[in-house]
Amino acid sequence: MAEKKETAFMEKIVALCKRRGFIFQSSEIYGGINGFWDYGPAGAELKRNVRDAWWNDVVRRRTDVVGIDGTIITHPRVWEASGHVTSFSDPMVDCKKCKGRWRADQLPETKCPEGGPHDYTEARQFNLMFESHAGPIKDDDNKVYLRPETAQVIFAQFQNVLSVSRQKIPFGIAQIGKAFRNEINPRNFTFRSREFEQMELEFFIKPGTDADWHKRWVEERLTWYETIGLPKEKLSIYEYKKEELAHYASACVDVMFAFPFGVQELEGIAARGNFDLSQHEKFSGKSMAYFDDETKEKYIPHVVEPSAGVDRICLALICAAYTEEEIAPGDVRIVMKFAPRIAPVKVAVFPLLRNKPPLIEKARQVFELLQPHFTTEWDDRGNIGKRYRYQDEQGTPWCVTIDFDTLGEKGPELLDTVTLRDRNTMKQDRIKIADLVPLISQRLRG
Repeated sequence: MAEKKETAFMEKIVALCKRRGFIFQSSEIYGGINGFWDYGPAGAELKRNVRDAWWNDVVRRRTDVVGIDGTIITHPRVWEASGHVTSFSDPMVDCKKCKGRWRADQLPETKCPEGGPHDYTEARQFNLMFESHAGPIKDDDNKVYLRPETAQVIFAQFQNVLSVSRQKIPFGIAQIGKAFRNEINPRNFTFRSREFEQMELEFFIKPGTDADWHKRWVEERLTWYETIGLPKEKLSIYEYKKEELAHYASACVDVMFAFPFGVQELEGIAARGNFDLSQHEKFSGKSMAYFDDETKEKYIPHVVEPSAGVDRICLALICAAYTEEEIAPGDVRIVMKFAPRIAPVKVAVFPLLRNKPPLIEKARQVFELLQPHFTTEWDDRGNIGKRYRYQDEQGTPWCVTIDFDTLGEKGPELLDTVTLRDRNTMKQDRIKIADLVPLISQRLRG
């Protein structure tokens, strides 16, 4: 019963994402392609807001972190050094009866569609990296890979960034960008995809300070999710047991979120030692050592790596924001209760009627007043009630309506005032046009 309820909820989420322009199936007109998704107008804004929130909080508001923007394709030796060429794989099995294909550690419990139990092959390792070729000849000498993570570019550029940024240990290098993994079985909507976006920070530290910095970053990252609107009660952490850690890691914690389909990872925070820099030093022959001018010590820095998935965070935000409220018997209002800083559109502007030039002119003035400060949407389609419902489903925190009172037709005391409607409470306040920008700015900060 619980599984059916969760499936029904996800069906509502998927339907809303298409209906309101959050997420579309890639190449849908051709039948779609599994594991790839396009973000519509609302989704593109939501995704940008997540990226901006992370970049502002992790990079711009700190003095000990700088950013880079590395290429998707790098020298193939980068992936040899990191171990991805030889060990970045999942165990894969096929069903001889239905020809289905799954990860060996995630086999379906259902019966085979061809009848009875599945008839699986022996598990074999499947490398998750997408291969391509750089140059006109498709041979092994020109083989390259689409990056499966953004972190390795940071390690490869460590010395260059260190020399130009005037930073000292401890400091971090951050990057946001696309990554690609040829998943055997993409699933759970956008949660596990073949093309996705990562927000990664490599925070370089002095050896011996790993445990302290790892604890700090776990606490900071867990708190950050609450600032973008994920409920505290849906967040948790999973601490890796010693036998679960990679051979080079001293600690790893996953930030988890209670999705409708189960508690799953949003972000991993790992203390990776100096494995990555040491490997690149070994494979490139270039020194990755850091010299401390104050202590006169020379060492290869250790690193703590918080690595988050943009697409997973967006899906978590959508699932957490989705709300159904019964306004009257049989009348259900669907509201996306995003935190204002994350909401795709911050404010929508409505002229009460679309066929009254004075209302349109004044509404345009208000729209142009707000647009430089907030992501603002113009909406004059249908009646006011339908416009409110549309904006509720998109998650717009505030709607501004310009009516005949705004024009002073009911008395000079209401001239140049508008109604400001709150998404969550549906309360409407009469506000002076001149007060809109400071008031909405204050509520956004709050």
